[in-house]
Amino acid sequence: MKTLKLIVVGIVLFLANNIQAQVSVNINLGSPPQWGPVGYSGVRYYYLPDVEAYYDVNTSMFIYFGGGTWIHRTYLPYRYRNYDLYNGYKVVMSDYHGNTPYIHFKDYKIKYAKGYRGHPQKSIGMKPSKGNFNSKIKAKGNSKGKSNKNN
Repeated sequence: MKTLKLIVVGIVLFLANNIQAQVSVNINLGSPPQWGPVGYSGVRYYYLPDVEAYYDVNTSMFIYFGGGTWIHRTYLPYRYRNYDLYNGYKVVMSDYHGNTPYIHFKDYKIKYAKGYRGHPQKSIGMKPSKGNFNSKIKAKGNSKGKSNKNN
């Protein structure tokens, strides 16, 4: 009888461990940024025509061309330090699922030129206010030893 109880407890512990492992496997790698367009939670890439860059939702990185190569960074280049991601248009790349969205860059650059505006978009979150310290976006490389107060 004691052996039977030990076997049952062992089976229960084994099953509980397997169920817990299965639950933890189903975690999303990335979630859309607050400035991303509403209604596209399953999309991996956005193309940003105004800055000719891509945004990878899974890695939370921007992809842009510089120095003869495609660069992956958590921030845009310094020249776009004042670019408003909330008001800029995002082309949702629902038809692309690979790892190199820039493979069709020439086509996107022509089809979605700088200043392109398609249908109206609403952002997932609210645009942070300037007075809210917690809402300021960290952007590496944006200081260059200068103050951004006058920008």
